[in-house]
Amino acid sequence: MSLCIHVALLSGNQVHVQLEPSCTVEVLMEQSQQQLGAIVNRLMGEDGRALHRTATIAEVGLHDMETVFALLGQEAVAASGYAFAKIFAGGSVVTWGSDAWGGDSGVVQPLLMEVARVQATERAFAAILRNGAVVTWGSRAFGGGCRSVQEELRDVQQVQASERAFAAILAGGSVLCWGSSQNGGDCAAVQDLLVDVSCIQASRGAFAAIHASGLVTTWGHPDYGGDSAAVRQQLTQVRQIQASGRAFAAIRHDGSVVTWGCADHGGDSTSVQTLLKNVERVQASDTAFAAILLDGSVVTWGYHKISRDLVLEQFRAVQQQLQGVRQIQACQSSFAAIRHDGRVVGWGPVGVLSAGLQAQLRDVRHIQASSQAFAAICGDGSVVTWGSDGAGGDSSAVQHLLRDVQQIQASERAFAALLRDGRMVTWGDAGYGGDCSALQDRLLHVQQIQASKRAFAAVLADGSVVTCGFPEEAGAESS
Repeated sequence: MSLCIHVALLSGNQVHVQLEPSCTVEVLMEQSQQQLGAIVNRLMGEDGRALHRTATIAEVGLHDMETVFALLGQEAVAASGYAFAKIFAGGSVVTWGSDAWGGDSGVVQPLLMEVARVQATERAFAAILRNGAVVTWGSRAFGGGCRSVQEELRDVQQVQASERAFAAILAGGSVLCWGSSQNGGDCAAVQDLLVDVSCIQASRGAFAAIHASGLVTTWGHPDYGGDSAAVRQQLTQVRQIQASGRAFAAIRHDGSVVTWGCADHGGDSTSVQTLLKNVERVQASDTAFAAILLDGSVVTWGYHKISRDLVLEQFRAVQQQLQGVRQIQACQSSFAAIRHDGRVVGWGPVGVLSAGLQAQLRDVRHIQASSQAFAAICGDGSVVTWGSDGAGGDSSAVQHLLRDVQQIQASERAFAALLRDGRMVTWGDAGYGGDCSALQDRLLHVQQIQASKRAFAAVLADGSVVTCGFPEEAGAESS
């Protein structure tokens, strides 16, 4: 039976998260972070104790309707594809990385005061100020300029990003967009419909807004899910939307699922529609979806037509093992499911597990994914990896260092692990942050790790940041 946990900010604002007692605190953090639109660094119980991110909800003793408090990052870091933006406790911002990807904020630097949070497209950033205004920088083609809507961007509550555009929800529930018009930056065609919007989800090139009434409005590139006309009559009483690279899946209050967008990315679920009942939640890879039902079983659909038959054959081979599933992680076209007993079941091009790996994957608390590999944190703090060696699937060179791991972040082709003693260990493609050996003596007292496409940013206890990855010309660190 799922629990409803209230996640509150010290300001009094709060969100409600539904999840199973067997889910980890990290899952609770991730889901509350999505709803709050801000980076959650830590969750605290009502008694003031810190909730360990790898422990389960049951293990930390949380009950239905209980309240926990979210501590937001006083010095948070956001990432575009090849750049970072660090928010200081006072609300100022410093950026670094590739200028073409938002690493240079010099033109708007005087405006970057009292910043509450930052959102990013592939090559641009949007900062939401504490007064509800928005400041943007980076590539204009990717939303780095919002001049067309600047005067209307007031009382902004939340900003969502596709690859090339931003969508902002204002205090009254209306929506404003900017960036690439083909990828969701122009919502003029549906502007009159965008009222009482409660949240927005994004694929790579389109947006889907859920209204307070449970209706859904979409816009953006039709091949990325921007056109939902074919299923409009079914898009009622929607409680949650998940997005793959080019499609959307909406979960309705009755537990059924409605999909639209590119069929090769999960936009057509007709082959499994009769199975999509009592759906609790949906996970997406770039090309497919996997739904966890209330009974803990799994239904999957999508995948590129070239590999679809093979992947579905792999899924059917492990389907009987997919019972009691509590969490699913996805890379580009593969999935890894964690069961209530801590075992892992995988399928897809890099998801299939050998007998040896299955034996190692016990008491798994959390799984992280790069584009083509997985990394699992076990209950004893050890790490097991699999998938493409070049994308972080081979951690043998650092395996002796991977002890007491608290958190793992992933770039496109590498992983970074935060240890209990504050050290950071990386592995995978060196061009994507996988080799930080030259910086090891400086990667001490790490408090937080943020990943971009090709690098990791480690926030140290003194507030400085050490960056591992990026081309040399993109810059290396910030203070």
